[in-house]
Amino acid sequence: MDVVLLSRLQFAAATMFHFLFVPLTLGLSVLVAYMETQYVRTGDKVWLSMTKFWGKLFLINFALGIVTGITLEFQFGTNWSRYSAYVGDIFGSLLAIEATTSFFLESTLIGVWIFGWKKLSAKAHAAVMWLIAAAGNLSAIWILLANGWMQHPVGFDIRNGRAELSDFTAVLTNLFGWLEFFHVVSGAFVLGSFFVMGISAYHLLKKNNVDFFTRSFRIALVFGLASSIVVGLVGDFHGAHVAEVQPEKMAAMESHWETTANAPFYLFVVPDEKNERNFIELGKIDGFLSLLAFKDVNAEVRGLKDFPKDERPPVLITFLAFRIMVALGTLFILLTAAGWFLRNNLTDNPLFLKIMMFSIPLPYIANLVGWIVAEVGRQPWIVYGLMKTSDAASPISVSQVSISLAAFILIYGLLGAVGFYLIGKHAVKGPETDLVAGNI
Repeated sequence: MDVVLLSRLQFAAATMFHFLFVPLTLGLSVLVAYMETQYVRTGDKVWLSMTKFWGKLFLINFALGIVTGITLEFQFGTNWSRYSAYVGDIFGSLLAIEATTSFFLESTLIGVWIFGWKKLSAKAHAAVMWLIAAAGNLSAIWILLANGWMQHPVGFDIRNGRAELSDFTAVLTNLFGWLEFFHVVSGAFVLGSFFVMGISAYHLLKKNNVDFFTRSFRIALVFGLASSIVVGLVGDFHGAHVAEVQPEKMAAMESHWETTANAPFYLFVVPDEKNERNFIELGKIDGFLSLLAFKDVNAEVRGLKDFPKDERPPVLITFLAFRIMVALGTLFILLTAAGWFLRNNLTDNPLFLKIMMFSIPLPYIANLVGWIVAEVGRQPWIVYGLMKTSDAASPISVSQVSISLAAFILIYGLLGAVGFYLIGKHAVKGPETDLVAGNI
């Protein structure tokens, strides 16, 4: 392996591990804020116990997200220094804004929330939780605008061999970044809701604190149903934009090889990348790919053969990741829709509860494969059409990257084991009896 591939593996490992915790932070913060608001509105102590139980899980997850996220920004200097030198004026400014306006605000507010139970009024304390949720999502905006710029660079001039910022408004209004934001954040909300529903289902199956976990399940169910629908709708718009500005990524997502009008969609495909064709194509629907990509059944969809081989993304990985993401997204809508019809008789439907309990990992998988579609589908470009990944790596040795990659895997593996153990232990234990009884 060379330095570029090892650096890519290291960044991918760190990013995907970090992304195990970020979506739950975004989704769970909103649910906890809603629960605390219900406590303030009604004075019902069960809402307060729900806030504290789910809030503790949120805090454990948030801590792991911070630890695993800090190293990512250092890698731009250690592993991707040529990239940083070339586009640092633009990419770095967005990360700096995120750190100074969102991350520090969120971290400070969490400290206020943890230590402010007896120092703030109930209304003020609930308001702090809403501000935490808002700051977390604001942080996601800056990060995804930065990634959106890498996917569709705008608002810059090339001067002295570097990309320099010329129009900050264009960067702020980059449609690619905003579609990514709404798609990723709504996906995070789905993950948060399935996390709550899955743990609630576990306790409902055991008849533990039935009122507590039935309320938790129903709140997450409504949140999850709405979020699942939004993910699908935004994903459709995002896919159409990808077809417009990154046609080779769209072609790889569908393993579409020939440029054709009235392009067909296949229900089942086995790509044959080596021979630039599909080994198996079943379930042909004429014009449906054109309709999905351009909202016109007669539109022309460019095929992979229209692009030089060295500028095509890896087809099989992108194709499989996209299909898995879409399949899981559809499943989430079906499961939450079924839950809506069963919401008043949850404990009478143990099969459904078991399905929801074992579904906890699925939104994690959906979020990760979504990132694979976005990042692998952009290759070989680190900044689409502007800078190739092979030109972005630091002038360092293979042994240096190998050692740091091994260290990342070892340390992150230990962190993950400890983190998931704590989350699992607290989730299985359930709320304190005194909390449920209202003796808080």
